[in-house]
Amino acid sequence: MSKVITLHDVSLRKNGNEILKNVNWEVNEGEHWAILGLNGSGKTSLLNIITGYHFATTGEVSVLGNLFGSTNLPELRKEIGYVSSSLERFSQVMDYETVEEIVVSGKFASFGIYEQVSDADWQKAERILTKLRLDYLLRKPYQYLSQGEKRRVLIARALMNDPKILIFDEPCSGLDVLSREEVLLLVQEVVKEQCHVLYVTHHIEEITKEITHVLLLNKGQVVAAGPKEEVVTNQLLSEAFHIPVNIHWENSRPWLTVLNEDIVKKG
Repeated sequence: MSKVITLHDVSLRKNGNEILKNVNWEVNEGEHWAILGLNGSGKTSLLNIITGYHFATTGEVSVLGNLFGSTNLPELRKEIGYVSSSLERFSQVMDYETVEEIVVSGKFASFGIYEQVSDADWQKAERILTKLRLDYLLRKPYQYLSQGEKRRVLIARALMNDPKILIFDEPCSGLDVLSREEVLLLVQEVVKEQCHVLYVTHHIEEITKEITHVLLLNKGQVVAAGPKEEVVTNQLLSEAFHIPVNIHWENSRPWLTVLNEDIVKKG
């Protein structure tokens, strides 16, 4: 089985602080991972290393067969899609574009279109929107979409380059329950495209049946990594979240209950 991502003894230090400590992690072909951990656990730094925006202080990083230090990172990034609520900081540009313009811009990894767009590009954007059941949004201005629709359009945008890895960085942040479930349904469609998913979240109920594995981080270190049923346990999550929790499963999704509310109040 080929390796999609390999991190070997990876550490990251900034301003004298150790952000990641001796991280060893492998993503194999056909696996889809959730990444869990409290704020400050190193999730964002890990994503920045995988996408080549941060360089590991020590250790070895390989993504899609490209060993960092001897690869063309801008070219590699074209094979990695990215969806995050943080992309809405570009709304001043996106609000004046139509949905299909937003999707097409994914080909150029830009917000706004500054290059020539072919008829084939427009047709591909429409096919993606149709496949994701978003074709009812065609020709609508982005600014008039609901928050949930905007997130789903950003997923369509990320698929424009046929990425081999698609990173979801807290894509459901700020969404209501219905909008969240609509976004999670699209994760299933992404998996069908033979794209490897990395899904970062604080909310374990977003770990749908399509997610096969979980990486659990705590203070920059790996607490556990493996099949989700082996990692999403009472003991491991209580350790990583610093609070006793109980996990129960429904329809292949885990749900969390805090066991001692007094700890939360004292904290």
